[in-house]
Amino acid sequence: MEETLVEKAKEYYRNALDAEKKGDYNTSVTLFFKTISGLADLYIYRKEKIIPSSHTDRFRILEAKYKEIYKIVDRNFPVYQESYRAKLNLQFCEVLKEDAEQLFRILEIKI
Repeated sequence: MEETLVEKAKEYYRNALDAEKKGDYNTSVTLFFKTISGLADLYIYRKEKIIPSSHTDRFRILEAKYKEIYKIVDRNFPVYQESYRAKLNLQFCEVLKEDAEQLFRILEIKI
């Protein structure tokens, strides 16, 4: 299970970088957030041996037990939601990319 979560997060991250290079910023933001969510799920899996079944479940677990990870996911969720309503720019991508890379470091995963 852990290997699958790592590979999915890396795939989302690589595709987010590709979308960013093409100027497809909304797609990039969405994929960077999927990276962040996937890494948060991996963090939870390593600690709890469960995988959250929804955004709500993920937020609940993180907020209750893993505040540092919760803050990262929580601050990026509104940007992810905004990607469905507005045209985003490179600055939004950079913020999410930085947070995704921080989670890779926390989890000690080489990207």
